Amino acid sequence: MSEYHIKVAIAGGGIAGLALAAGLAKKPHIDVHVYESVPAYKDVGAGLALHLNAIKAMTLIGHEVRQAYFDKALSMGDENQEMATEVILAQGPHQGQLVAELGRAKGRKTVSRADLLDGFLELIPRDRITFGKRLVSISEQVSSEHKVRLTFQDGTEAAVDCLLGADGVHSLTRSYLLGADHPATSPKNHDGWQIYRTMVSTEEARKQINPKWTTSVPILLGPRGHINCIPLNKNTRLSAGVAVRGAVFSAQDGRAPPLDPLLYADYSEEAQQIVRMIAKDTSASWTAADHDHAPYYARGHVAMFGDAAHASLPFAGNGAAQALEDVAVLDYLFEHVSQQRHIKAALQAFNKVRRPRSQAVVDLARKFGRVYAYAEDGMHEDPVRMKQFFGEMAAFTNEFDVRGQNEAALEAFMMNCGTDGEVDGTLRN
Repeated sequence: MSEYHIKVAIAGGGIAGLALAAGLAKKPHIDVHVYESVPAYKDVGAGLALHLNAIKAMTLIGHEVRQAYFDKALSMGDENQEMATEVILAQGPHQGQLVAELGRAKGRKTVSRADLLDGFLELIPRDRITFGKRLVSISEQVSSEHKVRLTFQDGTEAAVDCLLGADGVHSLTRSYLLGADHPATSPKNHDGWQIYRTMVSTEEARKQINPKWTTSVPILLGPRGHINCIPLNKNTRLSAGVAVRGAVFSAQDGRAPPLDPLLYADYSEEAQQIVRMIAKDTSASWTAADHDHAPYYARGHVAMFGDAAHASLPFAGNGAAQALEDVAVLDYLFEHVSQQRHIKAALQAFNKVRRPRSQAVVDLARKFGRVYAYAEDGMHEDPVRMKQFFGEMAAFTNEFDVRGQNEAALEAFMMNCGTDGEVDGTLRN
C-alpha cells in the first residue's frame, strides 16, 4: 500500500462537512481539513428530527457519529415507544383527521442544529478545522503536485488533491462546477415560501398552546400555511413555525408581510393557538429556497454534497438525511482511494449513485409543500388518498438500503478505475 496521503479539503463545517470530516479523519491515508467561513457557530436552525435513513447513514460513517446524535438529541418518549411526526388536517371538512405518521421509529428524537454541530465537532481533531476561512476562488491545475488550489477571503491559499464542497445553498463550489450563470446554480423559491418562526422556552409555550405539542412533532395542514412544532435543547425550548406558500414579498426590501393570525380563523383552535404564539415574535423567520437539478455533482477533483448539491425545501423532513447519505457514500469511497489518480473515479461514482435519489427528494419536498398547502390536485379533499401518498413517500425516504447504496457506489468506482474489483492490486476493507 502506498504511503501517499490524499489531501482533502472540505469547504463548509455544517452537518454534512463535519460528519464527513469525522469519517475521513479516521483514515490514515487521508489528510482532511475543514474550512468553515464563519468565525464561530451561531444557534440557528429550526431543529431536526432525523429519519431512519439518516440513522443508518450515520451508523455507516461510524458508530461514534450516530452516538453524537443520540447524546445531543431529546427523546420524545420512552426508548421502546414508537413515535412519529403526526400530519393532521387543521382546516376544511376533514379538520382533525390524521393523514400521516412520518418517520416512525422507536425512541424518536429531535435535536437543534447547533447541538448536533457541537456533537460532531467533538469527533474532529482541532487541528483539522479552521474557522473564519471563507472560500473565494477555486482553480484546478493539471501539472501541479496537488490538483486543486483554494484562495480564501483573508488572502491565504491552500493546495489539495481534492475539494469536497459542503458550503451550503449559496455554494461557491456549486458556482465553480456549474458556472455562475448556469440556471441551476442559484437557489430558487418557485412557490414563494416564507417560514414564520419563533423560538420560545418550553415553559412559556405550555402557557399558550396545548402542552402535548411541546413534546412531539406535529404538522397541522391548511391552505394559508402549515404549522409545526419541534422541541429542542433537551425539551427546554420549542421551535414553532408557519410555512406560507405564495407569500407576497415587498418590492422595496424583499420582505414578507407580517404574520396575521386572523387569516387562520377557520383552522382548528389548537392550530390557531400556535399561530398566535408565533405572531408575537417572528424574529427567527426565514425565506425558504432549494435548488433546481444540477446536471452533475462532480468534475475533475472537485465535488459538491449536502445542501451545496441538492438543497431542498424542509417539508419532507429529509434534507439532512440526504446530506448524511452523501457523506456515507463519500466516506466509503475514500476508504478505497489510495492514489491521487483514483479521486476522479471516486467522485464520478458518487455522482452516479447519489444524484438521482437526492434530486428525487428535492422534487418530493416540493410536492409535500403543495400537498400541505392544499394545492396538489385536490388531494386534501380525500384523506384516504393523502394517507396512501404519505405512506408511499415515507417508505421511499425512510426504508432505503443505505448500505446497498454504498456498495453500488463502490462497484461504480471499480468500473471507473477499469478493474475487476481491485485498486492497485488490493481492495481496502
